Amino acid sequence: MIEARELGVGYPGRVVGAGLSLALAGGEVLALLGPNGCGKTTLLKTLLGLQPALGGSVHLQGRALRDWPLRERARAMAYVPQGQASTFGFTALEMVLMGRTAHLGLIARPGARDHAIAQAALQRLGIDQLAQRSVHRLSGGERQLVLIARALAQQPRAVLLDEPTASLDFGNQGRVMRAVRTLAGEGLAVLFTTHDPNQALRCADRALLMRDGAVLAQGPVASVIRRQDLRELYRAEVHEVSDAGGGLPVFLPGP
Repeated sequence: MIEARELGVGYPGRVVGAGLSLALAGGEVLALLGPNGCGKTTLLKTLLGLQPALGGSVHLQGRALRDWPLRERARAMAYVPQGQASTFGFTALEMVLMGRTAHLGLIARPGARDHAIAQAALQRLGIDQLAQRSVHRLSGGERQLVLIARALAQQPRAVLLDEPTASLDFGNQGRVMRAVRTLAGEGLAVLFTTHDPNQALRCADRALLMRDGAVLAQGPVASVIRRQDLRELYRAEVHEVSDAGGGLPVFLPGP
Protein backbone atom coordinates (compact mmCIF):
# COMPACT_ATOMS: atom_id res chain seq x y z
CA MET A 1 0.00 0.00 0.00
CA ILE A 2 2.73 2.46 1.07
CA GLU A 3 6.41 2.09 0.31
CA ALA A 4 9.28 4.45 1.06
CA ARG A 5 12.59 3.89 -0.70
CA GLU A 6 15.78 5.50 0.67
CA LEU A 7 13.68 8.46 1.75
CA GLY A 8 15.22 11.74 2.84
CA VAL A 9 13.04 13.92 5.09
CA GLY A 10 13.39 17.40 6.53
CA TYR A 11 13.19 21.04 5.58
CA PRO A 12 15.11 23.37 3.24
CA GLY A 13 18.62 23.56 4.64
CA ARG A 14 17.95 20.96 7.35
CA VAL A 15 18.01 17.21 6.87
CA VAL A 16 16.09 15.38 9.61
CA GLY A 17 16.38 11.83 8.28
CA ALA A 18 17.96 9.97 5.38
CA GLY A 19 17.99 6.50 3.87
CA LEU A 20 14.59 5.65 5.36
CA SER A 21 12.87 2.64 3.80
CA LEU A 22 9.65 0.94 4.86
CA ALA A 23 6.69 -0.91 3.40
CA LEU A 24 3.15 -1.16 4.74
CA ALA A 25 0.45 -3.50 3.41
CA GLY A 26 -3.32 -3.42 3.75
CA GLY A 27 -4.59 -5.02 6.95
CA GLU A 28 -1.22 -4.45 8.64
CA VAL A 29 -0.30 -2.23 11.60
CA LEU A 30 3.18 -0.71 11.74
CA ALA A 31 4.35 1.02 14.94
CA LEU A 32 7.01 3.72 14.67
CA LEU A 33 9.04 4.30 17.83
CA GLY A 34 11.87 6.65 18.66
CA PRO A 35 12.95 9.38 21.07
CA ASN A 36 11.67 12.94 20.76
CA GLY A 37 13.20 14.81 17.84
CA CYS A 38 14.25 11.70 15.91
CA GLY A 39 12.05 12.60 12.91
CA LYS A 40 8.91 10.49 13.40
CA THR A 41 6.39 13.27 12.66
CA THR A 42 8.50 14.60 9.79
CA LEU A 43 8.54 11.11 8.28
CA LEU A 44 4.76 10.82 8.63
CA LYS A 45 4.17 14.16 6.91
CA THR A 46 6.52 13.19 4.08
CA LEU A 47 4.73 9.87 3.57
CA LEU A 48 1.47 11.83 3.34
CA GLY A 49 2.92 14.32 0.86
CA LEU A 50 2.45 17.23 3.27
CA GLN A 51 6.19 17.85 3.03
CA PRO A 52 8.33 17.20 -0.05
CA ALA A 53 10.90 14.44 0.19
CA LEU A 54 14.53 15.58 0.21
CA GLY A 55 15.56 12.37 -1.53
CA GLY A 56 14.36 8.92 -2.43
CA SER A 57 10.69 8.28 -3.12
CA VAL A 58 7.30 7.38 -1.70
CA HIS A 59 5.00 5.02 -3.59
CA LEU A 60 1.30 4.60 -2.93
CA GLN A 61 -0.31 1.48 -4.39
CA GLY A 62 2.74 1.04 -6.61
CA ARG A 63 2.54 4.57 -8.03
CA ALA A 64 4.91 7.42 -7.13
CA LEU A 65 3.21 9.74 -4.67
CA ARG A 66 4.21 12.80 -6.69
CA ASP A 67 2.08 11.48 -9.56
CA TRP A 68 -1.09 11.37 -7.46
CA PRO A 69 -3.41 14.40 -7.81
CA LEU A 70 -4.05 15.98 -4.39
CA ARG A 71 -7.72 14.98 -4.30
CA GLU A 72 -6.95 11.33 -5.13
CA ARG A 73 -4.19 11.29 -2.52
CA ALA A 74 -6.59 12.67 0.10
CA ARG A 75 -9.04 9.90 -0.71
CA ALA A 76 -6.38 7.21 -0.39
CA MET A 77 -4.65 8.30 2.84
CA ALA A 78 -5.98 9.78 6.06
CA TYR A 79 -4.02 11.54 8.78
CA VAL A 80 -4.93 11.60 12.47
CA PRO A 81 -2.79 14.23 14.22
CA GLN A 82 -2.01 14.37 17.90
CA GLY A 83 -4.98 15.40 20.13
CA GLN A 84 -6.48 18.46 18.50
CA ALA A 85 -8.52 21.13 20.29
CA SER A 86 -11.16 22.80 18.14
CA THR A 87 -11.72 26.54 18.42
CA PHE A 88 -15.29 26.15 17.20
CA GLY A 89 -18.01 24.19 18.92
CA PHE A 90 -18.60 21.66 16.15
CA THR A 91 -20.58 18.59 17.00
CA ALA A 92 -18.88 15.22 16.73
CA LEU A 93 -20.90 14.49 13.59
CA GLU A 94 -19.86 17.78 11.99
CA MET A 95 -16.21 16.97 12.71
CA VAL A 96 -16.56 13.55 11.11
CA LEU A 97 -18.31 15.04 8.08
CA MET A 98 -15.15 17.07 7.42
CA GLY A 99 -13.61 13.77 6.34
CA ARG A 100 -15.89 13.86 3.30
CA THR A 101 -14.22 17.02 1.93
CA ALA A 102 -12.02 15.08 -0.52
CA HIS A 103 -15.17 13.56 -2.09
CA LEU A 104 -17.06 16.85 -2.53
CA GLY A 105 -16.87 19.60 -5.09
CA LEU A 106 -15.32 22.97 -4.28
CA ILE A 107 -18.54 24.54 -2.94
CA ALA A 108 -20.64 21.40 -2.47
CA ARG A 109 -22.30 20.64 0.86
CA PRO A 110 -22.42 17.16 2.38
CA GLY A 111 -25.48 15.24 1.18
CA ALA A 112 -27.49 12.35 2.55
CA ARG A 113 -24.87 9.80 1.48
CA ASP A 114 -22.10 11.76 3.21
CA HIS A 115 -24.15 11.93 6.41
CA ALA A 116 -24.77 8.18 6.25
CA ILE A 117 -21.05 7.48 5.82
CA ALA A 118 -20.19 9.79 8.75
CA GLN A 119 -22.80 8.13 10.98
CA ALA A 120 -21.49 4.71 10.00
CA ALA A 121 -17.92 5.78 10.94
CA LEU A 122 -19.13 6.82 14.39
CA GLN A 123 -20.98 3.53 14.78
CA ARG A 124 -17.96 1.45 13.76
CA LEU A 125 -16.03 2.98 16.67
CA GLY A 126 -18.94 2.69 19.08
CA ILE A 127 -19.36 6.44 19.60
CA ASP A 128 -22.52 7.15 17.60
CA GLN A 129 -24.20 8.35 20.80
CA LEU A 130 -21.81 11.34 20.72
CA ALA A 131 -22.94 12.52 17.27
CA GLN A 132 -24.76 15.66 18.45
CA ARG A 133 -22.44 16.49 21.34
CA SER A 134 -20.10 19.47 21.04
CA VAL A 135 -16.45 18.47 20.79
CA HIS A 136 -15.86 20.86 23.70
CA ARG A 137 -17.89 18.47 25.87
CA LEU A 138 -15.94 15.35 24.93
CA SER A 139 -13.16 13.73 26.90
CA GLY A 140 -9.69 13.51 25.39
CA GLY A 141 -10.27 9.88 24.44
CA GLU A 142 -13.64 10.64 22.87
CA ARG A 143 -12.14 13.49 20.82
CA GLN A 144 -9.38 11.19 19.57
CA LEU A 145 -11.95 8.57 18.54
CA VAL A 146 -13.88 11.29 16.69
CA LEU A 147 -10.70 12.19 14.78
CA ILE A 148 -10.27 8.53 13.86
CA ALA A 149 -13.92 8.42 12.74
CA ARG A 150 -13.23 11.51 10.60
CA ALA A 151 -10.37 9.60 8.97
CA LEU A 152 -12.68 6.62 8.36
CA ALA A 153 -15.22 8.92 6.69
CA GLN A 154 -12.59 9.70 4.05
CA GLN A 155 -12.89 6.03 3.05
CA PRO A 156 -9.09 5.77 2.72
CA ARG A 157 -6.94 2.71 2.18
CA ALA A 158 -4.31 3.83 4.69
CA VAL A 159 -4.45 5.73 7.99
CA LEU A 160 -1.43 7.37 9.61
CA LEU A 161 -1.75 8.39 13.27
CA ASP A 162 0.71 10.60 15.14
CA GLU A 163 0.90 9.55 18.81
CA PRO A 164 -2.84 8.79 18.99
CA THR A 165 -2.76 8.13 22.75
CA ALA A 166 -0.67 11.13 23.81
CA SER A 167 -2.08 12.75 26.99
CA LEU A 168 -4.87 10.15 27.31
CA ASP A 169 -5.64 8.31 30.52
CA PHE A 170 -5.09 4.57 30.80
CA GLY A 171 -8.65 3.55 29.87
CA ASN A 172 -8.87 5.84 26.84
CA GLN A 173 -5.51 4.61 25.60
CA GLY A 174 -7.03 1.15 25.42
CA ARG A 175 -10.12 2.43 23.55
CA VAL A 176 -8.00 4.19 20.95
CA MET A 177 -5.67 1.23 20.42
CA ARG A 178 -8.64 -1.12 19.99
CA ALA A 179 -9.87 1.30 17.31
CA VAL A 180 -6.48 1.01 15.59
CA ARG A 181 -6.86 -2.77 15.42
CA THR A 182 -10.42 -2.28 14.10
CA LEU A 183 -9.03 -0.28 11.17
CA ALA A 184 -6.55 -3.02 10.29
CA GLY A 185 -9.25 -5.66 10.67
CA GLU A 186 -11.19 -3.88 7.93
CA GLY A 187 -8.22 -4.13 5.57
CA LEU A 188 -6.70 -0.68 6.02
CA ALA A 189 -2.96 -0.13 6.22
CA VAL A 190 -2.23 1.54 9.56
CA LEU A 191 0.89 3.32 10.77
CA PHE A 192 1.07 4.94 14.20
CA THR A 193 3.81 6.58 16.21
CA THR A 194 4.14 5.88 19.91
CA HIS A 195 6.50 6.21 22.86
CA ASP A 196 5.08 3.07 24.48
CA PRO A 197 6.78 -0.18 23.39
CA ASN A 198 4.05 -2.17 25.16
CA GLN A 199 1.41 -0.64 22.87
CA ALA A 200 3.52 -1.54 19.87
CA LEU A 201 4.07 -5.09 21.06
CA ARG A 202 0.36 -5.70 21.65
CA CYS A 203 -1.29 -3.71 18.87
CA ALA A 204 1.11 -3.74 15.93
CA ASP A 205 2.22 -6.45 13.54
CA ARG A 206 5.60 -4.87 12.82
CA ALA A 207 7.69 -2.12 14.38
CA LEU A 208 10.25 0.35 13.09
CA LEU A 209 12.77 1.85 15.53
CA MET A 210 14.11 5.25 14.53
CA ARG A 211 16.92 7.27 16.08
CA ASP A 212 18.81 10.36 14.86
CA GLY A 213 16.96 10.31 11.55
CA ALA A 214 17.88 6.72 10.69
CA VAL A 215 16.25 3.31 10.95
CA LEU A 216 17.78 1.41 13.84
CA ALA A 217 15.76 -1.78 13.30
CA GLN A 218 12.48 -2.95 11.79
CA GLY A 219 10.58 -6.20 11.52
CA PRO A 220 7.95 -8.26 13.35
CA VAL A 221 7.24 -6.73 16.77
CA ALA A 222 8.44 -9.79 18.71
CA SER A 223 11.86 -9.59 17.05
CA VAL A 224 12.25 -5.81 17.32
CA ILE A 225 10.60 -4.81 20.62
CA ARG A 226 13.21 -6.35 22.89
CA ARG A 227 15.05 -5.03 25.92
CA GLN A 228 18.41 -4.66 24.20
CA ASP A 229 16.88 -2.86 21.21
CA LEU A 230 14.94 -0.46 23.43
CA ARG A 231 18.04 0.30 25.52
CA GLU A 232 19.91 1.20 22.34
CA LEU A 233 16.96 3.17 20.96
CA TYR A 234 16.43 5.36 24.03
CA ARG A 235 19.94 5.10 25.48
CA ALA A 236 18.39 4.41 28.84
CA GLU A 237 17.94 1.50 31.20
CA VAL A 238 14.93 -0.68 30.42
CA HIS A 239 13.43 -3.31 32.70
CA GLU A 240 11.62 -6.36 31.35
CA VAL A 241 8.82 -7.92 33.37
CA SER A 242 7.15 -11.22 32.52
CA ASP A 243 3.43 -11.02 31.69
CA ALA A 244 2.16 -14.40 32.87
CA GLY A 245 -1.34 -13.78 31.49
CA GLY A 246 -0.60 -12.82 27.91
CA GLY A 247 2.78 -14.45 27.47
CA LEU A 248 4.29 -11.16 26.29
CA PRO A 249 6.88 -9.17 28.21
CA VAL A 250 6.19 -5.74 29.71
CA PHE A 251 8.88 -3.07 29.40
CA LEU A 252 9.39 -0.36 31.99
CA PRO A 253 11.82 2.56 32.02
CA GLY A 254 14.64 2.19 34.49
CA PRO A 255 15.26 4.63 37.35
